[in-house]
Amino acid sequence: MNVYWPEIIFAVFCLATAVQVFYYLYFFVRLAFYKKPKQESSLQHAVSVIVCARDEAQNIADNLPEVLQQEYRSTFEVVAVNDNSFDDSKYVLEYLSKPFRNLRPVELKQEARFIQGKKFPLSVGIKESKHELLLLTDADCKPSSRRWIELMQAAFVNGKEIALGYGAYYKKPGLLNKIIRFETFISALQYFSYALAGKPYMGVGRNLAYRKELFFRNKGFSSHNQLPGGDDDLFINRVATKENTAVVLDKDAFTLSEPKTSWSTWRSQKTRHYTTSKFYKSSHKFLLGLFSFSHFIFYPLLVLSILFFNWWISLCVFGLRLLLQGIVYYRSMKLLDEQDLFWLYPFLDIWQWFYYLLFANTLFKKPGNNWK
Repeated sequence: MNVYWPEIIFAVFCLATAVQVFYYLYFFVRLAFYKKPKQESSLQHAVSVIVCARDEAQNIADNLPEVLQQEYRSTFEVVAVNDNSFDDSKYVLEYLSKPFRNLRPVELKQEARFIQGKKFPLSVGIKESKHELLLLTDADCKPSSRRWIELMQAAFVNGKEIALGYGAYYKKPGLLNKIIRFETFISALQYFSYALAGKPYMGVGRNLAYRKELFFRNKGFSSHNQLPGGDDDLFINRVATKENTAVVLDKDAFTLSEPKTSWSTWRSQKTRHYTTSKFYKSSHKFLLGLFSFSHFIFYPLLVLSILFFNWWISLCVFGLRLLLQGIVYYRSMKLLDEQDLFWLYPFLDIWQWFYYLLFANTLFKKPGNNWK
């Protein structure tokens, strides 16, 4: 019996390409061609902004004033939870609370015994908040404009209980900065597109809003208190639905953070984040895993098809996928203000193959204990 390996390799390559094309045409095109729905009227909800910090005095001093000076006609407060800091965070918050009457510092002086990571201080901040609408960010984040609160809260219409925002990183020179921002873009491309397709699965704590009633109705973070992470992605994975989730894609509603400046600290950060993804719902793990697997085998199969089947037919298949990818990336990067990365996307897409190898062990690694 003859086995036609070149034809089999090419057929599997075409299958992997077809899976990729399906994701781009069914999911990712929704973000690329997103149009903000028209709103005839918008309520001005009272908002509680929750910020948790541990040993981040400088970040608090640099970024919190931008949150406190938001141009918002309705009532808002900023609940700043100082989680057992050893630096001057307490004194910085006391100093800021004098000119800003809407700042409410909350001082934690002991660790929660059975609740790991950021979830305990965040839960305390939510409990201490006065308003129904909660807007979450981190101490190292700065709103991109003074309309951030206004734009994020405007999503809470027609029964919406969750609003997913974009947490961007500052643009800096160097390869690492581009890789960090490209990875952030890819994550956003996925979670925004899935939400627009009615399958929301995560949010980012740098820019996320939900109703307090939703939090308490689902018993907060109780289902994953034993994990140091998951205060944003695992909670949203559990409670988000097609009906109750909205996305906010106005550039004035983004938050900006300083990116990591060394490969080791960036890798540690991503490892900590990815160790929680194994706890997603099975349907989400399947969809995310299928896309990642098809992407991982795509380039090796392309090389094998060029070498052993037919180089120009293989390149034509690759070119069609690259063209579709380019259209989706260009429009999505423009929407998320990451368009300077567009001309690098073919190379960064190849980098993704090495990225999968770099973080493959996180699927089996036990989550660490720190939330910072």
